[in-house]
Amino acid sequence: MEKMDGKALSLLIETNIKNNVNDYVSKGYRNPKLVVLLIGDNPASVTYVKNKEKACQRVGIESDVIRMNSDVSTEDVLKVIHQLNRDNTVDGILVQLPIPKQLDVNQIIESLDPNKDVDGLHSINIAKLYANQDGFVPCTPRGIMTLLKHYNIEISGKHAVVIGRSALVGRPVAQLLLNENATVTVCHSKTRNLAQLTQLADIVVVAIGKDKFLTQEHIHHANAIIDVGINRVNDKLVGDVDYDALFDKVDYMTPVPGGVGPMTIVSLLENTMKSYGLSIKEN
Repeated sequence: MEKMDGKALSLLIETNIKNNVNDYVSKGYRNPKLVVLLIGDNPASVTYVKNKEKACQRVGIESDVIRMNSDVSTEDVLKVIHQLNRDNTVDGILVQLPIPKQLDVNQIIESLDPNKDVDGLHSINIAKLYANQDGFVPCTPRGIMTLLKHYNIEISGKHAVVIGRSALVGRPVAQLLLNENATVTVCHSKTRNLAQLTQLADIVVVAIGKDKFLTQEHIHHANAIIDVGINRVNDKLVGDVDYDALFDKVDYMTPVPGGVGPMTIVSLLENTMKSYGLSIKEN
């Protein structure tokens, strides 16, 4: 089994992004800029945002974090987003999810300028994904596809099983695989006889948030297993896959940590650069 090293690949991509930023700046352009809205004090979200800030600093992308109290109103969030939409120096806008329950998440996401929606959650970007058109793709699914292609995992004609149907990961990664001509089965908590489906899979993507959920019984032999899960067990991070138990049943597999996580962050940087390119053309 070969480990799919998302950390190493993300660093290679960061080097390319940094070179691109330096090239633009040397020609007199401003630095790209990402703004993150952090609402409330969810510990995981705070950590994610810090990691995103550090990544931006490494490649020369300016990064601002707008921190808002957890009791903020939807109207106040919309006012901030409308200002950012009009700001020609802001390329990417990311609303860190989850947000407090009193807020209308759909209204907030739909208020984003689709060309600044670096999380790929606006309905226009979702429609482009399903129409196989060029748009902004959610960061984790984009990172997964980058990993598969980097390791030359054959997708076309293969059977991919996606476990999880969230708007952030499961649904978009299933569509991306379908766009690459895979035969895709989407499984979830109501799926019966899951093992019968996963045993037939060439590619398995697991994104359900249950530690060591995927075990030996689920896999006969797979070409690649992508573990999106991040679960804390006894102060240790583990994925949704029983990594050690499946070691001999798969050709390629992502570790946790160091697999999909770094690819999610570097995909955010790539999306920000995409938005930056659109902004430069317009201005």
